Order: sequence, then structure tokens, then C-alpha cells
Amino acid sequence: MNRPTVEMSRRSSRLSRIERDRQGPRRVPHRRVRRTITAFVVTLPISALLVALLGPGYAGVGGPPPDMPPHHRIGGFVNTDPQFARPNLWVRTAFTISRIWSTTFHPKVATLSRAATDGKVLRENHSEPTVIWVGHSTLLVQLDGVNLLTDPHWSNRASPVSFAGPRRITPPGLSFEDLPPIHLVLISHDHYDHLDEPTVSRLALTHRPSFVVPLGLKAWFTERGITDVEELDWWQRRSVRGLSVTCLPAQHFSGRTLWDQNRRLWSSWAVAGHAKRFFFAGDTGYYDGFKEIGARLGPFDLAAIPIGAYLPPRIMKTVHTTPEDALQLFLDVRGARFVGLHWGTFDMADEPSGGPPQRLEDEARRLGLGPEQVWVLKPGEAQQW
Repeated sequence: MNRPTVEMSRRSSRLSRIERDRQGPRRVPHRRVRRTITAFVVTLPISALLVALLGPGYAGVGGPPPDMPPHHRIGGFVNTDPQFARPNLWVRTAFTISRIWSTTFHPKVATLSRAATDGKVLRENHSEPTVIWVGHSTLLVQLDGVNLLTDPHWSNRASPVSFAGPRRITPPGLSFEDLPPIHLVLISHDHYDHLDEPTVSRLALTHRPSFVVPLGLKAWFTERGITDVEELDWWQRRSVRGLSVTCLPAQHFSGRTLWDQNRRLWSSWAVAGHAKRFFFAGDTGYYDGFKEIGARLGPFDLAAIPIGAYLPPRIMKTVHTTPEDALQLFLDVRGARFVGLHWGTFDMADEPSGGPPQRLEDEARRLGLGPEQVWVLKPGEAQQW
């Protein structure tokens, strides 16, 4: 390019800048600004929902009814630990906004490898007690010829909508099509990462299992045309296909909207077969109540306990177990084998996706528990117990 041409180009560039200055700011915002505006507008209802779901543990219910268990309230339920408390509204709101920002602009990427599991083998297994971690709090448990699922979730988000909310960062370890016939489904509570409407509706249509749920949830299923549902209070027991199923205490909360906070109960579960016992903690913070479960129904051959969604502690401490809490809970219920749940699947909290199993292994080593007792399963990995 010769010198006159260069000068003309520079002059044209200066004139263009002057013209832009005269016109004022650009009418179309920067791409990142547009994304920010869109994200907050789109997720505003989700923000309100998350604030509700992170709400105080005693919100939305009345006083204690006469002659009822201590966790009952008029119109709902509460936790029984007198020291249970939740952070104030401002802390919860700030956390909610930070999570929306993180999942929109800095989403986590999981690196969990998936185990190859033969669905045909699962369908033909009628005797060996087996457990498969599908992801998050979803387990396929095979016991005495009965196939049961805990908190089944095969959707891409833990959310009431498909465009926002905690996103799945690890695909299910077992495809829905590879499931053996499902006879029994246990639900721990009504939060979107544990009660997924598309999944339970599909299960009801294709497998027709029996659903066993905590108090207050049967009506939710009935409204969706699912009628083979039994709801239980803490310490109530039912026999399902020869298995003894007991609803047990947990420390958490419930609610799917701003208007139904703690209207439905939350729980852990015990399942006893002819020779084996299985404990499913659901979603819970640690408290001394698990010692009573161990004393009354333990020991358990297998205990499935959450190890993720523990950061920041000011939000999570009372309603989610850390890996260290989870192992103490395991000892309280007198478990023989431990399998960790509630990690590496949905982008829900501030810890790194690989953080929970590392802390679990460190604490297990400190307690003298070996890998034959404490399992960190890959998605889709099957183990006999």
C-alpha cells in the first residue's frame, strides 16, 4: 500500500470515529451486556423460586397441632433439632444471584467418566444385591428380585423450566431405555433435583412402579394421574413386594414454589430384605437424630448418603452434609458400605465438581475406612453389596 493510500485510510478511520461520536452511544449493547440482561430477565422467576427453596426452614406453616409428633405443624412440617436455623433473606438472595451469574457465564464442566453397564445383565439379575449410581441422588438398587429407584432424575435441568436452573453437567450413567423393570420408587422430598416430573411421569407410564413418598406428596402425584402411591410419616413402615420400607427422619426442607414451603414432609428411607438392609439418606444436613435410626433399624449393609452441595457453608451447613458429615452419619446408622450421592451431576453449589470425593477419601483415610467400605462410584458403575 503506497503512502497516499495509507493517509486516506487513516483519515477515513478518524472521520468514522467522529461520526460515531456525533451519533452518541451505540444502540445495540455489547454482546456480553446483552447476555447479562437476557440471563437476568429470563431467570427472574427462577431467582424467586430459588429464594423460596432456600427459605427459612420453618416458613409457611402454623403452630404445633395437639397430640401430634414434634415435626408436625398446622399446614406443614419442621425439623426437630432445636439448633436448626437458616440464614437471613439477604444472604439467601445474594447467593441466589451469584449462582445465576455463575451458571450463566461460568458454568462448570465435569470430567466424570461413565462406566459401561450392560442393561441386559441388569434385566436378568433376579438374586444378587446390586447398586448402580445413575447420578446425583438416583440409584438403581436390586434386592431380592425387586428393582427400586431412589429420587429418579433423567432430565437435563433440575428446574421447573427447560431454559434455566441448575444444569446437568454429567449425563445419566444409565440410559432410561436400559432400565430393568422398575417395581418401586422412593422419593425423599419435593425439590426439583429429587422429584423430577418428566421422569416420574415416564416411569409411571412405562414401568408402572409403586411410589412410596413422605407425607403430603401423594396429592401431587394424584394430580398428575399417578395413583399407585403410598405416603408415610417418619417411622411408619409398609411392605412392598416382600421388602420392608420405613420412612425415617432427615433434616432438610421442602417446597416447589413460593406458596408451598414445608407443606410436604422430607425423609430418609430404610429398605430391609430377607438378608440385606439398605439406607437412603435422601437430602439432609447432619444432626444427632441419625443415631436413633442406627440404634432402632441398623446395622445397614449399604448406606447411600449425600456428599455434595456444601459450599458456601452459611447457606448449606444445616441442610446438606459435607463429606465429613456424611461419614459421621454413616457411622451413626451403623453402615457397612458407603456410597456417596448428590455430587458431580448438577451445577448447584460453589464447590468444584470433583471436590466432594476428594474430601470424602481424605476423611475416610483419617477414620481408617478403606476403599472396600467407602465407594466413590462412576456414573453407571454397578457394585454388588
